[in-house]
Amino acid sequence: MTREEAAGRFPRITEEGLDALRRRIGVRIQDSLEPWCHEATRDSIRHYAHGIGDDNPLWCDPAYARTTRYGDVIAPPSFLFACSRIISGYVGGLPGIHAMWAGADWRWHRVVPRNAQVQTEAWLKDLVIHETRFAGRAVQQIYHVDFYDGEGNLLCGADSWCFRTERDTARERGTKYDEVRRRGDRRYTPEELDEIFRRYAAERVRGVEPRRFADVAVGDKLPPMLKGPMTVTGFICYAQGWGGLYIRANRLAWRQIARHSGLGIANRFGIPDCPERVHWEDEFALEVGAPGAYDYGPERCSWMIHHLTDWMGDDGFVESSYCEIRRHNPVGDTLHLEAEVTDRTPGEDGGGTVRIEQRAHNQDGELSVRATATVRLPG
Repeated sequence: MTREEAAGRFPRITEEGLDALRRRIGVRIQDSLEPWCHEATRDSIRHYAHGIGDDNPLWCDPAYARTTRYGDVIAPPSFLFACSRIISGYVGGLPGIHAMWAGADWRWHRVVPRNAQVQTEAWLKDLVIHETRFAGRAVQQIYHVDFYDGEGNLLCGADSWCFRTERDTARERGTKYDEVRRRGDRRYTPEELDEIFRRYAAERVRGVEPRRFADVAVGDKLPPMLKGPMTVTGFICYAQGWGGLYIRANRLAWRQIARHSGLGIANRFGIPDCPERVHWEDEFALEVGAPGAYDYGPERCSWMIHHLTDWMGDDGFVESSYCEIRRHNPVGDTLHLEAEVTDRTPGEDGGGTVRIEQRAHNQDGELSVRATATVRLPG
């Protein structure tokens, strides 16, 4: 270790740590944090939906939902983020190495009905080493999670991945956000905000009107969707519905840090606090190389799925979503979601599936998210 490395505040990635982590590949995870939601109750469904800014009455209004083929509210597909800390970015190994949630590959088999009990099985699937502009060497840590209902039926299977990066290296040598730092804080004029609010007013939930397979063609564009401008308040709204990874108070916070010492990082008052505060504390976000407090990765993935469910209507079904996070969304960013139908496959009874390519760019035209999804539409 060089003198420069020895002077760093945070640990480094070591070959010993990587070897220990590789020994976990394929091993079922028996001891992990309790999920935020064990059951898809009316309130937990609504809290998650509202946390991503989704007011679809199929998730939120029992009276409306009783008129649909489901007979009651169901959970939005991305609600399962709240049912597993593993799928949401709780990673093992490499203590003191920062983890950034960076994507997921979802495949749904059933809807999640109201009051379903959700159980999971999870394991570390793979490790991939990358060289990045953000922090030099980064370790992509890929997990697989299967979700079951109380009767043992498979609801969904998904991979998700985090990038593990050295905080000191990202802060001192990372170049990815040099231009963002030079631009400084994003400030909006009244005219810009009026246009954003006009866009929100124009968004529509398809709802009871079926979007039929026969009416959809390759090249069709989905109505655009807006998310932002980003605020810490918005990030907290998501944490309320999703639960976060390490948000604990008082004795529970102490117990967590006592068990996992790498989670207790002193704040400016000298108090050990969780690394998750990169999402609401600029000071710590800058220490890990980010351009400022930024949104949650699972939140952004959920936005892409929200874009699909608004478009497809109550009788559609999201079969899959592959989502990649490409950069941080710091406070002040606004995301513009766009999508296009790129393929269609006929099925039975005049229905079929469509393939949809999605992109989300921030207000400066920088790619924030890209995703590919398949949606089953009725005949």
